[in-house]
This record gives sequence, structure tokens and C-alpha cells, in this order.
Amino acid sequence: MLEMDIQLTLDRRLIVIHDPGLERTTDGTGRVNGRTLEEIKKLDAGRWFDVRFTGEPVPTPEEVLDLFGGRVLINFEIKKEALEADGPADAVERQLVALVEERRLLDSVLISSFEWRVLESIRRDRSDVSLAFITKNPGEEGLPGRCRSLGIFSVHPNWLFLQKEHVARMHEAGIAVFPYRVDRADEFRCALAAEVDGVISDDPRIAQGARG
Repeated sequence: MLEMDIQLTLDRRLIVIHDPGLERTTDGTGRVNGRTLEEIKKLDAGRWFDVRFTGEPVPTPEEVLDLFGGRVLINFEIKKEALEADGPADAVERQLVALVEERRLLDSVLISSFEWRVLESIRRDRSDVSLAFITKNPGEEGLPGRCRSLGIFSVHPNWLFLQKEHVARMHEAGIAVFPYRVDRADEFRCALAAEVDGVISDDPRIAQGARG
């Protein structure tokens, strides 16, 4: 699974970027929703990470799907900064679903969010989109039932608050569990002990270290 974050630019285009601001991961300034797609595409999004990646642009979901669509499960997280109360026709979630459907990749894309309203919005329009709920409270009362009623495919809890009993309740409801951010070998072993279905990590090599 590849996990990445989706936001809207000033001109209401989809862009793959984590932070609401541009400063940390590009050489630009300001907010993502305060710059057009053309402006953001001119920024260097690679040098901050390593000089070898100097000049790498911020990707769009179209580019991600062109590279990886159908080859691996892609998890697009819709950031809360992109959500709008009135749910316009070109809302971020509607644009994303339309794009994935246009590429005929519904079977290999998962759309996730911390916000129930974005998942509910998608489900009202479509029954065939795989959805995931992200939470910091995996032990929340009634969570498995709420997820099941909305047809949630998986729950992505903060691993720090995850217990084996939480995973068991989700599995009883037919829901997969992929905790985030599991970035150390000891964390990976704890997640495995809770019998999760997989982990979300910034460093996939931890699995090798934990098993080796």
C-alpha cells in the first residue's frame, strides 16, 4: 500500500502534499490552498529531503495513478484542510472519486480520512468506493458498528493507543486494521502482537529489521 495526502490548490485542483503550508517540504511559502497548481508545480519538493532529489516537483494524484495505478493499493488521505461545509460539486472528495473512476482504478484505491463527514459524503454518492477511517481513539464506544454501517473497509488507528482487544472487535465487524505511524522495529513487533492486518510506516524497512 502507498499512502499519501490530498489537498486542494487555490484553483481547486488536486495535489499530493501533507502539510497545509508549503515551507517544510518545498522551497515555497504560504498555504497550499493559497497557491495555484501551476505555482506549486514550479516548486522544489525534493531538496529538503536529500540533495539527490533536487528539482522533484509536488505530484498530482493523476501522476501517481499513472505511475502506480493497478500495481499496488493506493491510499489517498483527504486532509481536513481541503474539506468544505457546503459540499460543492467540485469538492475534493468528489473530484478524487471521479478521477479514480475515470482511470478505472476503483478496485485498487482506498480513500481515507479523520473526518466522518467526508466518508459519509462519498458513501452517499457511491457504494463501490473503498473507505478507511483514521482515528486516534481505536477504543471509541460503538466504533466497529459505525464503521460497519458505513461499509468501511479498514480503520487506521494511532498505534500508540491500539490494544489487541480493539483489533479483535474490528475483525469481528469484518473491518481490517492498519495502524499508523509505525516507524521502529519495536513498534512493528507491538503491532504484530495485536494481530493487525498491516501497518502504515514512513520506513518499510522496519519489517525486515523486526523479523531479522
